[in-house]
Amino acid sequence: MPFIAATFIGIVVLVVGIYWVMFDRPDEREQGKLLKRLRAGAGATTTTRIAFVREAEKLSAMKPLDAALGRTGGVAGALQLKIAQADLRMTVGGMLLGSACLFLGAWLLIGWILRLYWLGLAAGALIALVPFAVVRIKAKRRMLKFEEQLPEAIDLIGRALRAGHGLTSGLALVAEEAPQPMAGEFRLLYDQQNFGMPLGDALKAFAERLPLLDARFFVTAVLTQRESGGNLAEILGNLANVIRERFKVKRQVRVISAHGRITGWVLSGLPPSIAVGFMLTSPDYIKTMLDDPMGMPMIVTGLALQMVGTLIIQKLVNIEY
Repeated sequence: MPFIAATFIGIVVLVVGIYWVMFDRPDEREQGKLLKRLRAGAGATTTTRIAFVREAEKLSAMKPLDAALGRTGGVAGALQLKIAQADLRMTVGGMLLGSACLFLGAWLLIGWILRLYWLGLAAGALIALVPFAVVRIKAKRRMLKFEEQLPEAIDLIGRALRAGHGLTSGLALVAEEAPQPMAGEFRLLYDQQNFGMPLGDALKAFAERLPLLDARFFVTAVLTQRESGGNLAEILGNLANVIRERFKVKRQVRVISAHGRITGWVLSGLPPSIAVGFMLTSPDYIKTMLDDPMGMPMIVTGLALQMVGTLIIQKLVNIEY
């Protein structure tokens, strides 16, 4: 019992310490720098040069980890982009360290305390994927919300153009009047071109930042009109109508495929649920599998087939539209 309590306290201290190093300490450091700048500005008698160049966003608050992640190439960049799409205040290094803490905690609790080492390793590997799943779910929800708001934003830009305003004024109007997350993305787009980035490059960055087909339609329509001419207000009005029609088809497809998706979830969750039930009610069945020499290969093979079957079911029920 004392060993279990000490292990639990150690894991809690480790998680809190990592959180303080990654989040609280950088915030306190930034606040201290800001206070120093304010004090220096208040007592200065001469004007100082202000740097308008934004520093590259760090992958981690710890310099060694930031340097190591910087050498991974596109992997850290893809994670950073996913975190930005989810609009979370965390770094790639923070997410990886949080995942490592979850893996270590699950492995210690299940593997060393319950003496089920292989089960602790498998459970730790699954629980370590929780931060990635949370970021992916939040990013997907935010992108879906943005996609639903996009037709109204395009209509707002079209109305601004019909009223005699320019395209940049329409972007600023969306940034001020539209709800989140639409306002934040268009605010970034407007600020980028307002501070010197060419509008074409800012629009391309907008399309890369938002992996949505409708956002690429919007960028393509604006860039094409700027090169070949035409009535941009009419083009945007037609584009908004097309996006609304796509949403109607999308909802119809989701209704038709609802039965298949529910069936897929049931079939995917049935074997793990039965295994957990046997562990709680009849642990001798699972113990036989763990003690037998063929038990562990059979468990690994079953998990592999379970993952393959889940992926196949998801591919069948997730219809592209």
